[in-house]
Amino acid sequence: MPELPEVETIKNELAPSVVGHSLTGVAIFDEKLVAVGSLEEVHRELIGRKIESLKRRGKYLIFELSSGRSLIMHLRMTGSLLLNPREVDRYARAVFDISGEHRVVFSDRRRLGRIWLVNDADTTVGKLGPEPFDEGYSAEILGQSLSRHRIPVKSVLLDQHIVAGIGNMYADEALFAAGIHPSRRAHSLSRKEVRTLHNCIRAVLEAAINCKGASVDTYVRPEGELGTAHCDFKVAHRRGQPCPACGATIQWIKIQNRGSCFCPKCQSLSSRHTAKGSQRASHSLHNVT
Repeated sequence: MPELPEVETIKNELAPSVVGHSLTGVAIFDEKLVAVGSLEEVHRELIGRKIESLKRRGKYLIFELSSGRSLIMHLRMTGSLLLNPREVDRYARAVFDISGEHRVVFSDRRRLGRIWLVNDADTTVGKLGPEPFDEGYSAEILGQSLSRHRIPVKSVLLDQHIVAGIGNMYADEALFAAGIHPSRRAHSLSRKEVRTLHNCIRAVLEAAINCKGASVDTYVRPEGELGTAHCDFKVAHRRGQPCPACGATIQWIKIQNRGSCFCPKCQSLSSRHTAKGSQRASHSLHNVT
Protein backbone atom coordinates (compact mmCIF):
# COMPACT_ATOMS: atom_id res chain seq x y z
CA MET A 1 0.00 0.00 0.00
CA PRO A 2 1.33 3.46 -0.79
CA GLU A 3 2.10 5.09 2.55
CA LEU A 4 3.28 8.59 3.40
CA PRO A 5 6.68 8.37 1.60
CA GLU A 6 5.13 6.93 -1.57
CA VAL A 7 2.30 9.48 -1.69
CA GLU A 8 4.74 12.30 -0.94
CA THR A 9 6.92 11.11 -3.81
CA ILE A 10 3.94 10.98 -6.18
CA LYS A 11 2.98 14.52 -5.15
CA ASN A 12 6.50 15.85 -5.63
CA GLU A 13 6.93 14.23 -9.03
CA LEU A 14 3.47 15.02 -10.41
CA ALA A 15 3.31 18.65 -9.28
CA PRO A 16 5.63 20.18 -11.93
CA SER A 17 3.49 18.70 -14.73
CA VAL A 18 0.03 19.47 -13.35
CA VAL A 19 0.08 22.54 -11.09
CA GLY A 20 -0.82 25.64 -13.06
CA HIS A 21 -2.30 23.55 -15.86
CA SER A 22 -5.95 22.93 -16.72
CA LEU A 23 -7.89 19.71 -17.07
CA THR A 24 -8.85 19.34 -20.73
CA GLY A 25 -10.33 15.85 -20.65
CA VAL A 26 -11.64 13.35 -18.12
CA ALA A 27 -12.53 9.71 -18.78
CA ILE A 28 -13.67 7.53 -15.88
CA PHE A 29 -14.08 3.86 -16.72
CA ASP A 30 -15.20 2.61 -13.30
CA GLU A 31 -18.13 4.19 -11.48
CA LYS A 32 -16.90 2.64 -8.24
CA LEU A 33 -13.89 4.96 -8.33
CA VAL A 34 -16.03 8.01 -7.50
CA ALA A 35 -16.76 8.06 -3.76
CA VAL A 36 -18.51 11.46 -3.66
CA GLY A 37 -20.29 12.96 -6.63
CA SER A 38 -21.66 11.41 -9.81
CA LEU A 39 -19.69 10.71 -12.98
CA GLU A 40 -21.57 13.48 -14.70
CA GLU A 41 -20.76 15.97 -11.96
CA VAL A 42 -17.08 15.01 -11.96
CA HIS A 43 -16.85 15.52 -15.73
CA ARG A 44 -18.74 18.80 -15.62
CA GLU A 45 -16.82 20.25 -12.69
CA LEU A 46 -13.34 19.19 -13.76
CA ILE A 47 -13.18 20.10 -17.44
CA GLY A 48 -11.51 23.47 -17.91
CA ARG A 49 -10.52 23.84 -14.26
CA LYS A 50 -6.96 24.81 -13.42
CA ILE A 51 -5.06 22.82 -10.82
CA GLU A 52 -3.94 25.53 -8.43
CA SER A 53 -1.94 23.29 -6.08
CA LEU A 54 -1.26 19.68 -5.21
CA LYS A 55 -0.96 18.71 -1.56
CA ARG A 56 -0.65 15.56 0.50
CA ARG A 57 -2.56 14.85 3.70
CA GLY A 58 -1.76 11.50 5.25
CA LYS A 59 -2.12 9.04 2.37
CA TYR A 60 -4.43 11.34 0.39
CA LEU A 61 -3.57 13.57 -2.56
CA ILE A 62 -5.49 16.84 -2.79
CA PHE A 63 -5.75 18.66 -6.13
CA GLU A 64 -7.01 22.17 -5.35
CA LEU A 65 -8.93 23.54 -8.32
CA SER A 66 -9.59 27.04 -9.62
CA SER A 67 -13.30 26.52 -8.91
CA GLY A 68 -12.55 26.41 -5.20
CA ARG A 69 -13.35 22.70 -5.05
CA SER A 70 -10.88 19.89 -4.38
CA LEU A 71 -10.32 16.60 -6.17
CA ILE A 72 -9.05 14.13 -3.58
CA MET A 73 -7.49 10.77 -4.39
CA HIS A 74 -6.64 7.78 -2.23
CA LEU A 75 -4.69 4.99 -3.92
CA ARG A 76 -5.49 2.35 -1.30
CA MET A 77 -3.73 -1.01 -1.80
CA THR A 78 -2.66 -1.09 -5.45
CA GLY A 79 -3.38 2.31 -6.99
CA SER A 80 -0.85 4.27 -9.03
CA LEU A 81 -0.88 7.62 -10.78
CA LEU A 82 1.06 7.32 -14.02
CA LEU A 83 2.29 10.38 -15.90
CA ASN A 84 2.22 10.20 -19.69
CA PRO A 85 2.35 6.40 -19.98
CA ARG A 86 2.95 5.02 -23.47
CA GLU A 87 -0.35 3.18 -23.30
CA VAL A 88 -3.38 2.99 -21.03
CA ASP A 89 -3.23 -0.44 -19.42
CA ARG A 90 -6.14 -2.74 -18.62
CA TYR A 91 -6.08 -1.67 -14.96
CA ALA A 92 -6.77 1.98 -15.80
CA ARG A 93 -9.83 3.32 -13.97
CA ALA A 94 -9.57 6.95 -15.07
CA VAL A 95 -7.61 9.18 -17.43
CA PHE A 96 -7.08 12.90 -16.85
CA ASP A 97 -5.82 14.96 -19.78
CA ILE A 98 -4.04 18.14 -18.77
CA SER A 99 -2.95 21.16 -20.78
CA GLY A 100 0.65 21.06 -21.90
CA GLU A 101 0.10 17.63 -23.45
CA HIS A 102 0.20 15.77 -20.16
CA ARG A 103 -1.91 12.80 -19.16
CA VAL A 104 -2.38 11.24 -15.72
CA VAL A 105 -3.75 7.69 -15.55
CA PHE A 106 -5.25 6.28 -12.34
CA SER A 107 -4.31 2.60 -12.57
CA ASP A 108 -5.54 0.22 -9.88
CA ARG A 109 -5.32 -3.56 -10.12
CA ARG A 110 -7.66 -4.31 -7.21
CA ARG A 111 -10.07 -1.39 -7.80
CA LEU A 112 -9.93 -0.23 -4.18
CA GLY A 113 -8.83 3.36 -4.73
CA ARG A 114 -11.29 6.25 -4.53
CA ILE A 115 -11.68 9.88 -5.62
CA TRP A 116 -13.80 12.61 -4.04
CA LEU A 117 -14.88 15.89 -5.59
CA VAL A 118 -15.73 18.14 -2.65
CA ASN A 119 -16.27 21.76 -1.74
CA ASP A 120 -14.20 21.43 1.43
CA ALA A 121 -11.31 18.97 1.66
CA ASP A 122 -11.77 18.70 5.40
CA THR A 123 -14.99 16.74 4.87
CA THR A 124 -12.73 13.92 3.68
CA VAL A 125 -9.40 14.44 5.44
CA GLY A 126 -10.42 16.54 8.43
CA LYS A 127 -10.54 13.60 10.84
CA LEU A 128 -6.94 12.59 10.21
CA GLY A 129 -4.44 12.93 13.02
CA PRO A 130 -1.36 15.17 12.88
CA GLU A 131 1.35 14.70 10.28
CA PRO A 132 4.53 13.06 11.61
CA PHE A 133 6.58 16.02 10.35
CA ASP A 134 4.32 18.72 11.74
CA GLU A 135 6.27 21.15 13.90
CA GLY A 136 3.75 20.68 16.68
CA TYR A 137 3.85 16.89 16.57
CA SER A 138 6.22 16.40 19.49
CA ALA A 139 7.27 13.34 21.45
CA GLU A 140 4.95 14.61 24.18
CA ILE A 141 1.97 14.53 21.82
CA LEU A 142 2.87 11.00 20.72
CA GLY A 143 3.25 9.99 24.36
CA GLN A 144 -0.18 11.36 25.24
CA SER A 145 -1.73 9.33 22.43
CA LEU A 146 0.06 6.14 23.46
CA SER A 147 -0.78 6.58 27.13
CA ARG A 148 -4.51 6.48 26.38
CA HIS A 149 -4.40 3.04 24.78
CA ARG A 150 -3.86 -0.46 26.09
CA ILE A 151 -3.84 -1.95 22.61
CA PRO A 152 -0.55 -2.89 20.87
CA VAL A 153 1.66 0.05 19.99
CA LYS A 154 1.70 -1.12 16.36
CA SER A 155 -2.08 -0.70 16.18
CA VAL A 156 -1.88 2.84 17.55
CA LEU A 157 0.67 3.83 14.91
CA LEU A 158 -1.63 2.51 12.19
CA ASP A 159 -4.63 4.50 13.42
CA GLN A 160 -4.90 7.39 10.96
CA HIS A 161 -6.94 9.38 13.47
CA ILE A 162 -3.94 9.37 15.84
CA VAL A 163 -1.13 10.02 13.37
CA ALA A 164 -1.55 10.34 9.61
CA GLY A 165 0.34 8.53 6.90
CA ILE A 166 2.06 5.65 8.69
CA GLY A 167 1.18 2.23 7.31
CA ASN A 168 2.20 -1.33 7.99
CA MET A 169 5.73 -1.42 6.64
CA TYR A 170 6.92 1.90 8.09
CA ALA A 171 5.37 1.12 11.46
CA ASP A 172 7.40 -2.12 11.47
CA GLU A 173 10.56 -0.25 10.50
CA ALA A 174 10.10 2.50 13.11
CA LEU A 175 9.41 0.00 15.89
CA PHE A 176 12.49 -2.00 14.95
CA ALA A 177 14.63 1.14 14.91
CA ALA A 178 13.29 1.99 18.37
CA GLY A 179 13.80 -1.54 19.71
CA ILE A 180 10.13 -1.90 20.63
CA HIS A 181 8.11 -5.08 20.13
CA PRO A 182 5.03 -4.36 17.96
CA SER A 183 2.68 -6.05 20.43
CA ARG A 184 3.85 -3.99 23.44
CA ARG A 185 0.89 -2.28 25.06
CA ALA A 186 1.00 1.34 23.98
CA HIS A 187 0.54 2.76 27.47
CA SER A 188 3.52 0.76 28.79
CA LEU A 189 6.19 2.71 26.91
CA SER A 190 8.49 4.82 29.04
CA ARG A 191 9.16 8.48 28.25
CA LYS A 192 12.57 7.54 26.92
CA GLU A 193 11.07 4.89 24.65
CA VAL A 194 8.47 7.37 23.38
CA ARG A 195 11.17 9.93 22.55
CA THR A 196 13.17 7.26 20.74
CA LEU A 197 10.10 6.06 18.81
CA HIS A 198 9.19 9.63 17.85
CA ASN A 199 12.68 10.20 16.44
CA CYS A 200 12.64 6.85 14.66
CA ILE A 201 9.28 7.49 13.01
CA ARG A 202 10.57 10.70 11.49
CA ALA A 203 13.94 9.25 10.53
CA VAL A 204 12.45 6.17 8.85
CA LEU A 205 9.90 8.22 6.89
CA GLU A 206 12.48 10.83 5.86
CA ALA A 207 14.87 8.14 4.63
CA ALA A 208 12.07 6.51 2.64
CA ILE A 209 11.10 9.82 1.03
CA ASN A 210 14.72 10.37 0.04
CA CYS A 211 14.62 6.94 -1.63
CA LYS A 212 11.37 7.81 -3.45
CA GLY A 213 9.30 5.24 -1.59
CA ALA A 214 9.34 1.45 -1.48
CA SER A 215 8.46 -0.68 -4.50
CA VAL A 216 7.67 -3.94 -2.73
CA ASP A 217 4.53 -4.75 -4.71
CA THR A 218 2.67 -2.59 -7.23
CA TYR A 219 3.97 0.87 -6.32
CA VAL A 220 5.72 2.77 -9.09
CA ARG A 221 6.53 6.44 -9.34
CA PRO A 222 4.55 8.58 -11.85
CA GLU A 223 6.96 8.05 -14.73
CA GLY A 224 7.22 4.32 -14.06
CA GLU A 225 10.46 4.18 -12.08
CA LEU A 226 10.69 2.17 -8.89
CA GLY A 227 11.36 3.52 -5.43
CA THR A 228 14.29 1.99 -3.53
CA ALA A 229 13.36 2.45 0.14
CA HIS A 230 12.67 -1.28 0.47
CA CYS A 231 16.34 -1.98 -0.22
CA ASP A 232 17.09 -0.56 3.24
CA PHE A 233 14.29 -2.30 5.12
CA LYS A 234 15.49 -4.07 8.24
CA VAL A 235 12.37 -6.11 9.05
CA ALA A 236 9.44 -5.10 6.84
CA HIS A 237 8.78 -7.71 4.15
CA ARG A 238 11.77 -9.74 5.42
CA ARG A 239 10.00 -12.59 7.21
CA GLY A 240 12.30 -15.56 7.73
CA GLN A 241 15.47 -13.62 6.86
CA PRO A 242 18.28 -12.82 9.31
CA CYS A 243 18.10 -9.62 11.30
CA PRO A 244 20.78 -7.22 9.99
CA ALA A 245 21.61 -6.18 13.57
CA CYS A 246 21.86 -9.49 15.43
CA GLY A 247 21.35 -12.32 12.94
CA ALA A 248 18.19 -13.69 14.57
CA THR A 249 15.44 -14.84 12.22
CA ILE A 250 12.87 -12.16 11.56
CA GLN A 251 9.45 -13.34 12.67
CA TRP A 252 5.90 -12.54 11.57
CA ILE A 253 2.83 -12.27 13.76
CA LYS A 254 -0.69 -10.97 13.25
CA ILE A 255 -1.72 -7.99 15.38
CA GLN A 256 -5.37 -7.01 15.10
CA ASN A 257 -5.55 -8.58 11.63
CA ARG A 258 -2.39 -6.87 10.38
CA GLY A 259 0.81 -8.75 9.73
CA SER A 260 3.87 -7.51 11.62
CA CYS A 261 7.53 -8.33 11.03
CA PHE A 262 10.00 -7.92 13.89
CA CYS A 263 13.22 -9.25 15.37
CA PRO A 264 12.51 -11.38 18.46
CA LYS A 265 15.91 -10.51 19.94
CA CYS A 266 16.25 -6.80 19.18
CA GLN A 267 12.59 -6.19 20.01
CA SER A 268 12.15 -8.52 22.95
CA LEU A 269 9.12 -8.16 25.18
CA SER A 270 11.14 -8.92 28.30
CA SER A 271 12.30 -6.02 30.47
CA ARG A 272 15.83 -7.39 30.38
CA HIS A 273 15.98 -7.04 26.61
CA THR A 274 14.06 -3.77 26.47
CA ALA A 275 17.14 -1.90 27.69
CA LYS A 276 19.31 -3.67 25.13
CA GLY A 277 16.76 -2.84 22.48
CA SER A 278 16.97 0.83 23.38
CA GLN A 279 20.76 0.76 23.05
CA ARG A 280 20.53 -1.03 19.71
CA ALA A 281 17.92 1.49 18.58
CA SER A 282 20.45 4.32 18.61
CA HIS A 283 22.61 2.32 16.19
CA SER A 284 19.63 1.55 13.95
CA LEU A 285 18.45 5.17 14.02
CA HIS A 286 21.92 6.27 12.96
CA ASN A 287 21.65 3.97 9.95
CA VAL A 288 18.39 5.49 8.69
CA THR A 289 19.31 9.14 9.04
